[in-house]
Amino acid sequence: MSLLEENIANIKSRIKFAAERAGRNPENIDIVAVTKTITPEIIQKAVDSGLVLLGENRVQEARDKKELVNGNVQWHLIGHLQRNKVKMALGLFSMIQSIDSLPLAEEIQKRAEQIQQTVDVLVQVNIGREKTKYGVDPDNTKSFIEKIALFPNLRVRGLMAIAPFKQNPEDVRQYFRQLREIFENIKQTHIDNVNMEYLSMGMSNDFEVAVEEGANMVRIGTGIFGSREK
Repeated sequence: MSLLEENIANIKSRIKFAAERAGRNPENIDIVAVTKTITPEIIQKAVDSGLVLLGENRVQEARDKKELVNGNVQWHLIGHLQRNKVKMALGLFSMIQSIDSLPLAEEIQKRAEQIQQTVDVLVQVNIGREKTKYGVDPDNTKSFIEKIALFPNLRVRGLMAIAPFKQNPEDVRQYFRQLREIFENIKQTHIDNVNMEYLSMGMSNDFEVAVEEGANMVRIGTGIFGSREK
């Protein structure tokens, strides 16, 4: 077994135990392999090892890699999307996890309507209210979703967040718990054109706590591929 395969098996094992601690089925938790700066050759090995969801931070990087990776995989945009990159993004990604403003949603609607495409999106919530991060304010998330739900070519599938980095993962539990509460609240309101299915939270340093608090999609880069070269 290669180091990459060992890493993937380790991540799956840790997800399994975290899910079981919370009384959840680990089969319901998706792994998005974060492929930022990773070569297509290594990505292919991860796909061959069973990973089917790939997350890229930049549109251009996904464009350069996508044709070089074979298999029945889906690419998700997990980084900030600039409005001038929307047209390109729509041809690359099966889901955009980083909808964070009304102007961005409007641009996606316009471009998607032109090509008669429906776009699956997650709303990014700035759960820690950090000035250095993108995302909708937690208090405004429901009203934001009500607005973009009116766009017929967007389909809201859930929420995404990047918790503040803490050395001790227990210190971010409160943020994951808060996001889960927002998720459940919106889900219970049954907004038209909104299907609250995915709660994307947790990364290599804190995904176990995220799973315990309800994440059903975790984004893992370093834990799978190792530390990235700068």
